[in-house]
Amino acid sequence: MKKNIDGIIFNIQKFSINDGPGIRTVVFFKGCPLKCQWCANPESQDTKVQILWDEKNAHKFKSKGEIKTVDEIMKIVLQDLPFYEESGGGVTLSGGEALMQPEFALALLKELKSKNIHTAIETTGFVSHEIFQHVIKYSDLLLFDIKHWNESKHKEKTGVSNVPILKNMKYAVEIGKEVLPRLPVIPNYNDSLEDAENFIKCLKQVGLKRIQLLPFHQFGENKYKMLGRKYFYSGVKALHPEDLKNFQKIFIDNEIEAFF
Repeated sequence: MKKNIDGIIFNIQKFSINDGPGIRTVVFFKGCPLKCQWCANPESQDTKVQILWDEKNAHKFKSKGEIKTVDEIMKIVLQDLPFYEESGGGVTLSGGEALMQPEFALALLKELKSKNIHTAIETTGFVSHEIFQHVIKYSDLLLFDIKHWNESKHKEKTGVSNVPILKNMKYAVEIGKEVLPRLPVIPNYNDSLEDAENFIKCLKQVGLKRIQLLPFHQFGENKYKMLGRKYFYSGVKALHPEDLKNFQKIFIDNEIEAFF
């Protein structure tokens, strides 16, 4: 595979400590098959370059999305190699959904592994099983977003089924990949104690005993305005870990390590 294959990204974030172990560089891929109504990065959903307008200043705008080759990204990533080595960190492909650009993701992962860099993919898991199998071979860790245990509820707020997501998650566990499910906890959608019990069933079915809970926040609200899009969660209060103690306790009582 050519090293100079290119793809479209919308950000490269250095010195991240929230997207896998150690100090990491996160490469944000553009394009996502899910259209989660609470998405904090709405500019990640479309595969095209987008303009974000600042309503307060008509002359101020930001372009989101740029074409980068694998070589160009590697030059940026390798600048921080000593930090990865010292901290046990590496590089995380995020988005959007990196698996929507499978050739680009695969080429980048292969190049990272050739330099012995730890790799992670933050993924929705919503991709064909064949592509999923092919790309995750070169990933050391999968940060696996799960949104809802119920298929119709999943479709209601994300636009897609959860069936292929759970199938791909189960496969990753079965072949021995390190998988960390991450659950964005959304008010009046998936935050009830009954929801917690059903998420536990899902985790046990695929053989997982840990989950990271991500309390709902509104950090992305202004981006919707800049994109000229409606934000469905305007006025909904953010959640904090202390709001979810009973929710968390259900997991812990069922021998699932749930943490924030």
